[in-house]
Amino acid sequence: MMRFNKIAAIVNPSSAGGGTGKQWPRIARIFEERLGPVTPRFTNAPGHAIQLARDSLAEGCDLIIAVGGDGTFNEVANGFIEKDGLVRPDSCLGIVPAGTGGDFRRTLGLPSSNGIERSVDLLASGRPALIDVGKARFVSHQGNIQERYFINLVSFGIGGSVAARSRNFLTPLGGKLAFLWATFVVLLTYRGKEVNFKIGGDGSAAAYRVTDICVGNGRYYGGGMHPCPTAVMDDGIFEVTVIEYMNMFRLLRDISVLYSENIYRHPKTHHLRATRIEARSNTPTFIQLDGEPLGRLPAEITMLPRRLPVMSW
Repeated sequence: MMRFNKIAAIVNPSSAGGGTGKQWPRIARIFEERLGPVTPRFTNAPGHAIQLARDSLAEGCDLIIAVGGDGTFNEVANGFIEKDGLVRPDSCLGIVPAGTGGDFRRTLGLPSSNGIERSVDLLASGRPALIDVGKARFVSHQGNIQERYFINLVSFGIGGSVAARSRNFLTPLGGKLAFLWATFVVLLTYRGKEVNFKIGGDGSAAAYRVTDICVGNGRYYGGGMHPCPTAVMDDGIFEVTVIEYMNMFRLLRDISVLYSENIYRHPKTHHLRATRIEARSNTPTFIQLDGEPLGRLPAEITMLPRRLPVMSW
């Protein structure tokens, strides 16, 4: 069992439709029983968890637990990394899922938000393991160039458009259901995007009219969609899945395949592997990072191998 001198929990009380905030007294008791004293810090706006993580690291915390969903995990991870390196190399990230989507925790093999006790037990008995981190450079919604790290998956095409609508009236019933509804709404007007991209340093180029292109460090997104089923989080390489354009009727017909580990059997998908990707489009094509709709193409995505210490088991 690892021993930590100072532990902080960065909590998104709005995750799980506000359920995390309501459950916090119970979660706090579980932390105290399994881990000892844990200092809570609550987020109150998008991006706030990044600063809270930095503050906690500056105060000497050697374990920072992210309590929330994929967006919270992304922000806390971004707090750990600056200029492609760790802010505090002897600190590590812990994950306690308490959101609706749960895509990052699926790859890690963690219990859902209903398994708080089990997640904390795994933290208490686990050890740090280094995972890969992706770095994305893209155009923000305000038009400026932005950089952001990600730990799970980036997609551009329909994924970015759907992410912007994925928090809707169905969210309290589950991330997958809310994502499916958002997908249906976007598909009513989506006509595919012409995307040109280069893979690796050899200049190999390709162009497709796409529904989506997924660049995975993890395997899942969209509340359980399985676009990168062969992704491994510490192998130093992205799994890239190109989903060619399909109209609404075909996409809805084949959605069960796209939500399964058999996605590469579909005739409209292509499987590539890369450590660097450059993508651009002549029409506005939105990008999402770990479920967050942060901007649009053009984008450059690079791999930072085995960069972030995460509690494993």
